Amino acid sequence: MTNPAESTTRIAAAVWPCLAFRDARASADFLVDAFGFELTAIYACEGDPSIVEHGELRWPLGGGVMFGSVGKDDTPFGQREPGNDLVYIVCDNPDELFARATAAGAEVVRDMRDEDYGSRGFAVRDPEGNIWSFGTYSGE
Repeated sequence: MTNPAESTTRIAAAVWPCLAFRDARASADFLVDAFGFELTAIYACEGDPSIVEHGELRWPLGGGVMFGSVGKDDTPFGQREPGNDLVYIVCDNPDELFARATAAGAEVVRDMRDEDYGSRGFAVRDPEGNIWSFGTYSGE
């Protein structure tokens, strides 16, 4: 069996988690303020500007998250339950980010700690219930 990593070209930031929020605009604002994402796109429903059809938040070290409003349509994408996701994000200064996130009101799920595999990080919950785990571990 071949190793997929050997047979494909690595593309930086090719994985983008997609989240659904009850209040997509407020959630985007929180993620910008608490974690330092950059809002790069937000497209509202033509008939209802409170419904976000698609949004994008870029992470400073690459990649990002896509998001939209829950209930935006009748597809499986529009009918997901919000607040059940967990996203791990590589960061280069977890202590600074932890201070920023908690100052913005993120609920601490796992306090800052050093892991036995060499990572330093923490986990917090956003106002809609999703868990955001940040650490210095960038994979093997």
